[in-house]
Amino acid sequence: MTFTQLEIFVMVAEMRGFTLAALRLGISQSAVSHAIRALEGELSAQLVERQQSSVEVTELGRRLLVRAREILGLAEAMRQDAAVARGLNQGLIRIGSFGPTASLKLLPAILRAYRERYPGIEVQIDEGPDAAVIQWVADRRVDVGFAVLPDERFDTVPLVEDQLVALLQHDHPLAAKRSVTLQELVDQPFIMPEQGCSALVEPLFAQAGLAPKVRYRMSQMITVLGLVDAGDGITVMPELALPAAMHETHPRIAVRPLRPMARRRVGLVLRNLAQASPAVQAFAEIARQAAGDVGAAPLRAA
Repeated sequence: MTFTQLEIFVMVAEMRGFTLAALRLGISQSAVSHAIRALEGELSAQLVERQQSSVEVTELGRRLLVRAREILGLAEAMRQDAAVARGLNQGLIRIGSFGPTASLKLLPAILRAYRERYPGIEVQIDEGPDAAVIQWVADRRVDVGFAVLPDERFDTVPLVEDQLVALLQHDHPLAAKRSVTLQELVDQPFIMPEQGCSALVEPLFAQAGLAPKVRYRMSQMITVLGLVDAGDGITVMPELALPAAMHETHPRIAVRPLRPMARRRVGLVLRNLAQASPAVQAFAEIARQAAGDVGAAPLRAA
């Protein structure tokens, strides 16, 4: 068993195919097939099922995939430790990111600071719903992920805190208020924002013994804002998920805080910060520092 075989196995599993894995790795498809057959032969087990248009990892393969990522992660940490000792900054860091709060508000500032100090580190970013990011961290597909805190399953690095706010068309009767309650919102046509927001909003109503009248469920922020702008419903979402210049891009939308205030914390999650590679530990420290410059945008009256 070699590191190369494990790297190919992981890439085949992630790409769900030999051809795409070969393209990503810069090797021939026959080399990929040979490595998988050799690994399966050494383990006396089938790791992948070859289908007509894709490759599926077997149940045993999924368990061993976690082990393979762990071995490769430890090997990468050893290479980075050696590089640091030689005065070099080399290696790879894999980041899982969700939604506009992480991808649009936090990541750019963090990556700028990280690139200035560690220009030799390769950064790979996978984006998906927050539940997917958590699973990627658990499966070792990524080294570190952005998530809503707290999460007792992982080591965490708190970064920012913001609040949930209501979005209404500017001439909606509730827009005349400085803040709104969930009770006032519950009878309004509601647009449930997906991609992680619903995991915050639905429990918020449930804890108050309320159920919003959901008219639409939408995953794209631009669609949600378009519907609110047209007066086709209201919504609730985190303040840091909103565009930076809401008052300019969507002047017909009023943003109002909830009463009582509902807070949200966003940070990094890692399987084990103390055992993480130098590149990952440096990212966590720089993220903590850079996040200090990213606060919740002040609410503006419509």
